[in-house]
Amino acid sequence: MRILCVCLGNTCRSPMAQGALEAMAREAGLALEIDSAGIGAWFAGKAPDARGLATALKRGYDNSAQRSRQIAAQDFSDFDLILAMDRSNLDALTGLRPAGARAGMRLFHPSGRDIPDPYNGELPDYELALDMIEEAARDLIAGLPRPA
Repeated sequence: MRILCVCLGNTCRSPMAQGALEAMAREAGLALEIDSAGIGAWFAGKAPDARGLATALKRGYDNSAQRSRQIAAQDFSDFDLILAMDRSNLDALTGLRPAGARAGMRLFHPSGRDIPDPYNGELPDYELALDMIEEAARDLIAGLPRPA
């Protein structure tokens, strides 16, 4: 299964979500391919935000090799599931989705809550976002079938 995590700029939330999902999938013995992207290309080719990297690393997720990229039309066919970090990201994805695309789309958080963008905040804002991301990632991983 291929999963794409999407936020506004692919510098804070979606890289943390990618790292958390990758680690939890490995721990669960699941063969998932996980990537992340942004609605915009403002940070294309750049490493994730240093505050997000530090927050993720404290919890055992090393996102340092990730590089920001903008979502592409092909992603809607290449991925099975696209997870938006908030309602505005989901609305943007809905508008970008090509006709006939196969990827399912939904909010990342299982309760439909927005994961707040910590970009203009401080470290506690990144910690709150990662708390919510971990909760959502655990829920997603728990709902996936295990290998036989």
